[in-house]
Amino acid sequence: MSWKTLLSAAVFTAALAVALPQAGHADDQQALIKPITKPLTFIWIPKLVHPWYQEVQNGAAYAIAEFKQRGINIKLHWDAPPQADIVDQNQRIETAIAERPDGLAVSCLDPATNDELLREAITSGINLITFDTFCSKEFPFVGHNADEADGLKVGELVAKKLGGKGEIAILAGSLTAPNHVARVKGFEEALAKYPGMKIVFNQPDNDNLDRAVTLSESALQAHPQITAFFAANASAPVGAARTVVNAGDAGKILIVGFDELPETEKFLDSGVIYATVLQRQWEQGYWGIYYLVALNEGHTIPMDHETGSRIVISPKAQ
Repeated sequence: MSWKTLLSAAVFTAALAVALPQAGHADDQQALIKPITKPLTFIWIPKLVHPWYQEVQNGAAYAIAEFKQRGINIKLHWDAPPQADIVDQNQRIETAIAERPDGLAVSCLDPATNDELLREAITSGINLITFDTFCSKEFPFVGHNADEADGLKVGELVAKKLGGKGEIAILAGSLTAPNHVARVKGFEEALAKYPGMKIVFNQPDNDNLDRAVTLSESALQAHPQITAFFAANASAPVGAARTVVNAGDAGKILIVGFDELPETEKFLDSGVIYATVLQRQWEQGYWGIYYLVALNEGHTIPMDHETGSRIVISPKAQ
């Protein structure tokens, strides 16, 4: 056998050693995945008690039913503050950390204070995701994170509909909720392009229907020439719509907002509400459960699962 043949054989053998699967490497990665051998407990903490979250819960319940068919049992504890109260929500997060659940999901009402607690949860070894409202790039998020762009689109829609002129009232939601703040910011940015558009009223309703009604009434009393309401959350469009109907101004005042409750749908169908931005919150609940299970199994998960939004205009719009 010539030296060339020997050299070729040696090179082939070396290459084969590199190319062939190395004992342990693939097996080691698979060993990182741990089977679920006990019932799991997940705690979900939204911003407040609100019918908007019902679809989130529906999505979560569907996912839980799917896992049950696979032999994985999940108990979901939905722990919602009665109102949008920062102190109350943080106390619930602290309590959840002390209980050491298998998974924790939080919709941030005030990232400035929430984030520190969420870091504490991770340090304590708790599997964590955030949903609905974006908190920080530090934490996995399932939801819609383009609220400023949504506000900008709605602002352009209002300006076009009103011909670039009008007096606008804003029901701003919560002043600490990042999604509400971003929506208002985008809306104001859009209107700034139109000198004839003037914001004459801007108050937080804290995503509370009764407060949204009261503020809408105050806005119309102080500024009877209001031509449009911008409602930055799920409660506000309904509050503005009730007020406009009671004042006999349905069809005269434009109402645009976010999300959809049963009453929103009624006002949208009748033309009292001109347009609303809808999300897919069912997806947030569904994928949130799947990601918490995945974390318990040792899988990696995406840091940002965008669930999207779309603008729906009333069928009565002209």
